[in-house]
Amino acid sequence: MVENFLLEYAKLIADFPDKVSVKRIELDENFAEVVITADKIDTGKLIGKDGKMINAIKTVILGFKAKDTTSYRVTVKALEN
Repeated sequence: MVENFLLEYAKLIADFPDKVSVKRIELDENFAEVVITADKIDTGKLIGKDGKMINAIKTVILGFKAKDTTSYRVTVKALEN
């Protein structure tokens, strides 16, 4: 559910939406990391000036705890060419 939301949201922001992918990594029973991989140009857009965009995304993800007890860490990475 979180992965689908992040994938669609990142595609709306990105200049190259076809290069955006999202992967969930289970780190613990109630803790997961969601890695957004995008083009090098789009990583700046996803992080935003002074990290404002990624902080807003993390705030929205906190709302998912109402239905799911899992905590999430969101990471943005650039594609390796």
